[in-house]
Amino acid sequence: MNRREFLAVTAGSAAAVVIPKAVPGQAPAALPDPTLAKLPRWRGFNLLEYFEGRRKKPFVEKDFELIAKLGFDFVRLPLSYWAWSGEKPEEWEAIDEKSLKTIDDCVEWGRRYGIHVNVNFHRAPGYCVNPPEEPLSLWDNERALEACAKHWAHFAARYKGRPNREVTFNLLNEPKDIKEELYARVVRRLVAAIHEHDKDRLIIADGLKWGGTPCPSLVGVVPQSTRGYQPSQVSHYNANWVEGSDKWPLPTWPLKVQQKDRVDVWDKAKLASDRVDKWKAIAAKGCGVHVGEWGSYNKTPHAVALAWMKDNLELWKAAGFGWALWNFRGSFGILDSGRKDVEYESWNGHKLDRGMLELVKAY
Repeated sequence: MNRREFLAVTAGSAAAVVIPKAVPGQAPAALPDPTLAKLPRWRGFNLLEYFEGRRKKPFVEKDFELIAKLGFDFVRLPLSYWAWSGEKPEEWEAIDEKSLKTIDDCVEWGRRYGIHVNVNFHRAPGYCVNPPEEPLSLWDNERALEACAKHWAHFAARYKGRPNREVTFNLLNEPKDIKEELYARVVRRLVAAIHEHDKDRLIIADGLKWGGTPCPSLVGVVPQSTRGYQPSQVSHYNANWVEGSDKWPLPTWPLKVQQKDRVDVWDKAKLASDRVDKWKAIAAKGCGVHVGEWGSYNKTPHAVALAWMKDNLELWKAAGFGWALWNFRGSFGILDSGRKDVEYESWNGHKLDRGMLELVKAY
Protein backbone atom coordinates (compact mmCIF):
# COMPACT_ATOMS: atom_id res chain seq x y z
CA MET A 1 0.00 0.00 0.00
CA ASN A 2 1.51 3.35 -1.03
CA ARG A 3 1.09 6.60 0.84
CA ARG A 4 -1.80 7.91 -1.25
CA GLU A 5 -3.71 4.64 -0.92
CA PHE A 6 -3.05 4.54 2.84
CA LEU A 7 -4.23 8.11 3.33
CA ALA A 8 -7.39 7.43 1.37
CA VAL A 9 -8.15 4.37 3.46
CA THR A 10 -7.36 5.98 6.81
CA ALA A 11 -9.27 9.12 5.93
CA GLY A 12 -12.26 7.01 5.03
CA SER A 13 -12.07 4.94 8.20
CA ALA A 14 -11.64 8.04 10.33
CA ALA A 15 -14.62 9.66 8.64
CA ALA A 16 -16.67 6.59 9.44
CA VAL A 17 -16.01 6.91 13.16
CA VAL A 18 -18.84 8.66 14.97
CA ILE A 19 -17.18 11.39 17.05
CA PRO A 20 -19.34 13.87 18.95
CA LYS A 21 -18.86 17.26 17.31
CA ALA A 22 -18.64 20.57 19.07
CA VAL A 23 -21.89 22.49 18.92
CA PRO A 24 -21.40 25.99 17.46
CA GLY A 25 -21.69 28.64 20.10
CA GLN A 26 -21.36 26.19 22.97
CA ALA A 27 -17.57 26.02 23.28
CA PRO A 28 -16.59 27.29 26.73
CA ALA A 29 -15.78 30.97 26.59
CA ALA A 30 -12.75 30.36 28.79
CA LEU A 31 -10.97 28.44 26.03
CA PRO A 32 -8.90 30.91 23.98
CA ASP A 33 -7.74 30.37 20.41
CA PRO A 34 -4.05 29.46 20.08
CA THR A 35 -2.01 30.85 17.20
CA LEU A 36 1.34 30.10 15.65
CA ALA A 37 2.84 33.21 17.24
CA LYS A 38 1.12 33.03 20.63
CA LEU A 39 -0.07 30.09 22.67
CA PRO A 40 -2.51 30.67 25.53
CA ARG A 41 -1.10 30.36 29.03
CA TRP A 42 -2.68 26.94 29.36
CA ARG A 43 -2.15 25.30 32.76
CA GLY A 44 -2.82 21.66 33.48
CA PHE A 45 -1.53 18.12 33.50
CA ASN A 46 -0.31 15.13 31.51
CA LEU A 47 -2.62 12.08 31.59
CA LEU A 48 -0.76 8.80 31.17
CA GLU A 49 -3.23 6.04 30.30
CA TYR A 50 -1.68 5.48 26.82
CA PHE A 51 1.84 6.52 27.79
CA GLU A 52 3.33 3.02 27.60
CA GLY A 53 1.04 1.39 25.09
CA ARG A 54 1.58 -2.19 26.15
CA ARG A 55 -0.22 -1.45 29.42
CA LYS A 56 -2.89 0.84 28.01
CA LYS A 57 -6.13 1.50 29.84
CA PRO A 58 -9.03 3.83 29.07
CA PHE A 59 -8.77 7.50 29.98
CA VAL A 60 -10.99 8.62 32.86
CA GLU A 61 -13.73 11.24 32.51
CA LYS A 62 -13.48 11.98 36.23
CA ASP A 63 -9.98 13.39 35.66
CA PHE A 64 -11.40 16.03 33.34
CA GLU A 65 -14.16 16.86 35.79
CA LEU A 66 -11.69 17.27 38.66
CA ILE A 67 -9.14 19.23 36.61
CA ALA A 68 -11.87 21.67 35.57
CA LYS A 69 -13.20 21.84 39.13
CA LEU A 70 -9.75 22.87 40.33
CA GLY A 71 -9.60 25.68 37.76
CA PHE A 72 -7.19 24.24 35.16
CA ASP A 73 -7.77 24.20 31.40
CA PHE A 74 -5.24 21.89 29.72
CA VAL A 75 -4.39 18.22 29.38
CA ARG A 76 -1.62 16.70 27.32
CA LEU A 77 -1.99 13.10 26.20
CA PRO A 78 1.46 11.48 25.76
CA LEU A 79 0.56 8.49 23.58
CA SER A 80 2.43 5.38 22.50
CA TYR A 81 1.47 4.19 19.01
CA TRP A 82 1.78 0.65 20.39
CA ALA A 83 -1.66 1.29 21.89
CA TRP A 84 -3.30 1.19 18.44
CA SER A 85 -0.75 -0.42 16.11
CA GLY A 86 1.93 -3.10 15.91
CA GLU A 87 5.48 -2.67 17.17
CA LYS A 88 7.20 -4.10 14.07
CA PRO A 89 7.63 -2.10 10.83
CA GLU A 90 5.58 -4.65 8.88
CA GLU A 91 2.70 -3.98 11.32
CA TRP A 92 2.79 -0.19 11.16
CA GLU A 93 0.13 0.07 8.44
CA ALA A 94 -2.59 -1.28 10.74
CA ILE A 95 -4.56 0.99 13.04
CA ASP A 96 -7.00 -0.42 15.58
CA GLU A 97 -10.01 1.90 15.59
CA LYS A 98 -11.36 0.53 18.86
CA SER A 99 -8.19 1.58 20.67
CA LEU A 100 -8.64 5.18 19.50
CA LYS A 101 -12.12 5.49 20.98
CA THR A 102 -10.81 6.51 24.41
CA ILE A 103 -8.82 9.35 22.79
CA ASP A 104 -12.03 10.47 21.08
CA ASP A 105 -13.61 10.48 24.52
CA CYS A 106 -10.88 12.81 25.81
CA VAL A 107 -11.52 15.27 23.02
CA GLU A 108 -15.23 15.30 23.81
CA TRP A 109 -14.66 15.55 27.57
CA GLY A 110 -12.32 18.45 26.94
CA ARG A 111 -15.09 20.29 25.07
CA ARG A 112 -17.60 19.43 27.76
CA TYR A 113 -15.46 20.59 30.70
CA GLY A 114 -13.66 23.51 29.06
CA ILE A 115 -10.24 21.83 28.84
CA HIS A 116 -7.87 22.02 25.89
CA VAL A 117 -6.60 18.62 24.71
CA ASN A 118 -3.07 18.37 23.32
CA VAL A 119 -2.42 15.06 21.51
CA ASN A 120 1.22 13.95 21.61
CA PHE A 121 3.11 10.99 20.16
CA HIS A 122 5.37 10.05 23.06
CA ARG A 123 6.33 6.92 21.14
CA ALA A 124 6.04 7.32 17.39
CA PRO A 125 6.96 4.84 14.67
CA GLY A 126 10.73 5.36 14.57
CA TYR A 127 11.38 7.23 17.82
CA CYS A 128 10.90 7.26 21.57
CA VAL A 129 13.07 8.92 24.20
CA ASN A 130 12.43 5.93 26.47
CA PRO A 131 13.73 2.40 25.93
CA PRO A 132 13.43 0.19 24.01
CA GLU A 133 14.68 1.84 20.85
CA GLU A 134 12.48 1.62 17.79
CA PRO A 135 13.54 -0.94 15.15
CA LEU A 136 13.97 1.83 12.53
CA SER A 137 15.05 5.43 13.14
CA LEU A 138 12.70 8.26 12.30
CA TRP A 139 15.63 10.60 11.70
CA ASP A 140 17.29 8.70 8.86
CA ASN A 141 14.93 5.96 7.70
CA GLU A 142 12.29 6.78 5.11
CA ARG A 143 10.07 3.85 6.02
CA ALA A 144 9.84 5.02 9.63
CA LEU A 145 9.15 8.61 8.60
CA GLU A 146 6.50 7.49 6.15
CA ALA A 147 4.78 5.41 8.82
CA CYS A 148 4.84 8.26 11.34
CA ALA A 149 3.38 10.62 8.73
CA LYS A 150 0.62 8.10 8.00
CA HIS A 151 -0.34 7.80 11.66
CA TRP A 152 -0.48 11.57 12.09
CA ALA A 153 -2.52 11.84 8.88
CA HIS A 154 -5.03 9.46 10.42
CA PHE A 155 -5.35 11.65 13.51
CA ALA A 156 -5.66 14.75 11.32
CA ALA A 157 -8.57 13.26 9.38
CA ARG A 158 -10.12 12.01 12.60
CA TYR A 159 -10.30 15.41 14.30
CA LYS A 160 -10.81 17.63 11.29
CA GLY A 161 -13.42 20.22 12.17
CA ARG A 162 -12.54 20.40 15.83
CA PRO A 163 -11.38 23.98 16.51
CA ASN A 164 -7.83 24.59 17.65
CA ARG A 165 -9.11 26.02 20.92
CA GLU A 166 -10.19 22.44 21.71
CA VAL A 167 -7.48 20.27 20.14
CA THR A 168 -3.86 20.71 19.08
CA PHE A 169 -1.19 18.19 18.07
CA ASN A 170 2.28 17.83 19.62
CA LEU A 171 4.34 15.86 17.10
CA LEU A 172 7.13 14.05 18.93
CA ASN A 173 8.22 13.88 22.54
CA GLU A 174 11.72 15.14 23.39
CA PRO A 175 13.99 14.61 20.39
CA LYS A 176 17.48 13.71 21.53
CA ASP A 177 20.64 15.64 20.67
CA ILE A 178 20.32 15.44 16.88
CA LYS A 179 21.21 17.93 14.17
CA GLU A 180 18.71 20.71 13.76
CA GLU A 181 18.36 20.14 10.02
CA LEU A 182 17.41 16.49 10.57
CA TYR A 183 14.78 17.40 13.12
CA ALA A 184 13.37 20.27 11.06
CA ARG A 185 13.08 17.98 8.03
CA VAL A 186 11.04 15.45 10.01
CA VAL A 187 8.82 18.12 11.56
CA ARG A 188 8.08 19.71 8.19
CA ARG A 189 7.21 16.32 6.71
CA LEU A 190 4.79 15.51 9.54
CA VAL A 191 3.23 18.98 9.38
CA ALA A 192 2.62 18.49 5.65
CA ALA A 193 0.98 15.10 6.25
CA ILE A 194 -1.36 16.60 8.84
CA HIS A 195 -2.21 19.67 6.80
CA GLU A 196 -3.02 17.52 3.78
CA HIS A 197 -6.13 16.47 5.72
CA ASP A 198 -6.67 19.44 8.02
CA LYS A 199 -4.95 22.56 6.76
CA ASP A 200 -5.94 24.59 9.81
CA ARG A 201 -4.75 22.26 12.56
CA LEU A 202 -2.30 23.94 14.95
CA ILE A 203 0.76 21.76 15.49
CA ILE A 204 3.35 22.11 18.26
CA ALA A 205 6.89 20.70 18.15
CA ASP A 206 9.13 20.00 21.14
CA GLY A 207 12.45 21.81 21.27
CA LEU A 208 15.79 20.16 20.51
CA LYS A 209 17.93 18.34 23.07
CA TRP A 210 15.08 16.67 24.94
CA GLY A 211 12.91 19.75 24.64
CA GLY A 212 15.37 22.06 26.34
CA THR A 213 16.62 24.10 23.38
CA PRO A 214 14.59 26.12 20.84
CA CYS A 215 14.76 25.19 17.17
CA PRO A 216 15.26 28.49 15.29
CA SER A 217 14.59 27.05 11.84
CA LEU A 218 11.05 26.10 12.89
CA VAL A 219 10.03 29.64 13.89
CA GLY A 220 7.09 30.47 11.66
CA VAL A 221 6.37 26.78 11.09
CA VAL A 222 5.16 25.58 14.50
CA PRO A 223 4.93 26.81 18.09
CA GLN A 224 7.38 24.99 20.37
CA SER A 225 7.22 23.12 23.66
CA THR A 226 9.94 23.07 26.29
CA ARG A 227 10.53 21.24 29.59
CA GLY A 228 10.91 22.12 33.26
CA TYR A 229 13.10 19.37 34.69
CA GLN A 230 16.36 21.17 35.38
CA PRO A 231 18.34 20.55 37.43
CA SER A 232 17.65 16.82 37.29
CA GLN A 233 19.15 16.41 40.78
CA VAL A 234 15.96 18.09 42.04
CA SER A 235 13.39 16.81 39.54
CA HIS A 236 14.59 13.19 39.33
CA TYR A 237 16.31 12.48 42.62
CA ASN A 238 16.33 8.73 43.29
CA ALA A 239 14.17 8.00 40.24
CA ASN A 240 14.67 4.33 39.49
CA TRP A 241 14.70 4.86 35.69
CA VAL A 242 17.54 7.43 35.87
CA GLU A 243 20.88 5.70 36.18
CA GLY A 244 22.95 6.93 39.12
CA SER A 245 20.19 9.06 40.64
CA ASP A 246 20.26 6.94 43.79
CA LYS A 247 23.84 8.13 44.34
CA TRP A 248 22.99 11.82 44.24
CA PRO A 249 23.06 13.71 47.55
CA LEU A 250 19.74 14.72 49.07
CA PRO A 251 18.73 17.81 47.09
CA THR A 252 18.24 21.30 48.44
CA TRP A 253 17.00 24.48 46.79
CA PRO A 254 19.00 26.42 45.82
CA LEU A 255 21.21 23.48 44.81
CA LYS A 256 25.00 23.24 44.76
CA VAL A 257 26.37 20.74 42.23
CA GLN A 258 30.00 19.73 42.63
CA GLN A 259 31.85 19.54 39.31
CA LYS A 260 35.49 18.48 38.87
CA ASP A 261 36.92 21.96 39.13
CA ARG A 262 34.04 24.10 40.38
CA VAL A 263 30.73 24.22 42.18
CA ASP A 264 27.67 25.12 40.11
CA VAL A 265 24.85 26.83 41.94
CA TRP A 266 21.33 26.34 40.67
CA ASP A 267 18.88 28.99 41.84
CA LYS A 268 16.14 31.14 40.34
CA ALA A 269 18.65 33.32 38.50
CA LYS A 270 20.27 30.29 36.87
CA LEU A 271 16.89 28.87 35.92
CA ALA A 272 16.19 32.17 34.18
CA SER A 273 19.51 32.43 32.37
CA ASP A 274 19.92 28.75 31.52
CA ARG A 275 16.35 27.60 30.85
CA VAL A 276 13.95 30.49 30.32
CA ASP A 277 15.68 33.43 28.63
CA LYS A 278 16.36 31.56 25.36
CA TRP A 279 12.68 30.68 25.14
CA LYS A 280 11.67 34.26 25.80
CA ALA A 281 13.93 35.25 22.92
CA ILE A 282 12.25 32.88 20.50
CA ALA A 283 8.81 33.95 21.71
CA ALA A 284 9.77 37.54 20.87
CA LYS A 285 10.34 36.39 17.27
CA GLY A 286 6.74 35.25 16.95
CA CYS A 287 6.91 31.67 18.18
CA GLY A 288 4.36 30.40 20.69
CA VAL A 289 5.92 28.64 23.71
CA HIS A 290 4.50 26.21 26.25
CA VAL A 291 6.11 24.04 28.96
CA GLY A 292 4.74 20.62 28.01
CA GLU A 293 6.17 18.70 30.96
CA TRP A 294 7.67 19.50 34.32
CA GLY A 295 7.63 18.42 37.95
CA SER A 296 9.58 16.76 40.74
CA TYR A 297 9.61 13.05 41.56
CA ASN A 298 8.25 12.02 44.95
CA LYS A 299 11.66 11.19 46.47
CA THR A 300 12.71 14.84 46.54
CA PRO A 301 11.86 16.41 49.92
CA HIS A 302 8.50 18.13 49.63
CA ALA A 303 9.70 21.52 50.86
CA VAL A 304 12.56 21.45 48.36
CA ALA A 305 10.24 20.47 45.53
CA LEU A 306 7.82 23.29 46.32
CA ALA A 307 10.57 25.91 46.58
CA TRP A 308 11.99 24.83 43.20
CA MET A 309 8.52 24.71 41.64
CA LYS A 310 7.70 28.21 42.87
CA ASP A 311 10.76 29.70 41.19
CA ASN A 312 9.91 27.97 37.91
CA LEU A 313 6.28 29.06 38.07
CA GLU A 314 7.18 32.68 38.75
CA LEU A 315 9.55 32.75 35.78
CA TRP A 316 7.04 31.15 33.41
CA LYS A 317 4.23 33.44 34.50
CA ALA A 318 6.41 36.50 33.91
CA ALA A 319 7.30 35.15 30.47
CA GLY A 320 3.67 34.34 29.62
CA PHE A 321 4.28 30.59 29.32
CA GLY A 322 1.71 27.99 30.30
CA TRP A 323 2.64 24.55 31.60
CA ALA A 324 1.52 20.95 32.11
CA LEU A 325 2.63 19.10 35.23
CA TRP A 326 3.76 15.51 34.84
CA ASN A 327 1.36 14.17 36.08
CA PHE A 328 -2.13 14.63 37.63
CA ARG A 329 -2.39 11.34 39.53
CA GLY A 330 0.96 9.79 40.38
CA SER A 331 4.48 10.33 41.60
CA PHE A 332 4.92 13.86 40.18
CA GLY A 333 1.35 14.99 40.69
CA ILE A 334 -0.99 16.68 43.10
CA LEU A 335 -3.02 13.48 43.64
CA ASP A 336 -1.85 10.11 44.97
CA SER A 337 1.83 10.99 44.63
CA GLY A 338 3.08 8.63 47.34
CA ARG A 339 5.32 11.14 49.10
CA LYS A 340 6.31 10.09 52.61
CA ASP A 341 6.68 13.63 53.95
CA VAL A 342 3.22 14.98 53.05
CA GLU A 343 0.08 14.97 55.16
CA TYR A 344 -2.47 14.23 52.47
CA GLU A 345 -6.05 15.43 52.41
CA SER A 346 -8.84 13.05 51.37
CA TRP A 347 -10.52 14.57 48.32
CA ASN A 348 -12.89 12.94 45.81
CA GLY A 349 -11.52 9.50 46.50
CA HIS A 350 -7.89 10.60 46.18
CA LYS A 351 -5.05 11.73 48.42
CA LEU A 352 -4.56 15.42 47.68
CA ASP A 353 -1.28 17.28 48.17
CA ARG A 354 -2.91 20.53 49.23
CA GLY A 355 0.37 22.44 49.46
CA MET A 356 1.34 21.61 45.88
CA LEU A 357 -2.17 22.32 44.61
CA GLU A 358 -2.31 25.76 46.16
CA LEU A 359 1.13 26.57 44.79
CA VAL A 360 0.36 25.67 41.18
CA LYS A 361 -3.09 27.30 41.33
CA ALA A 362 -1.43 30.58 42.29
CA TYR A 363 0.51 30.71 39.01
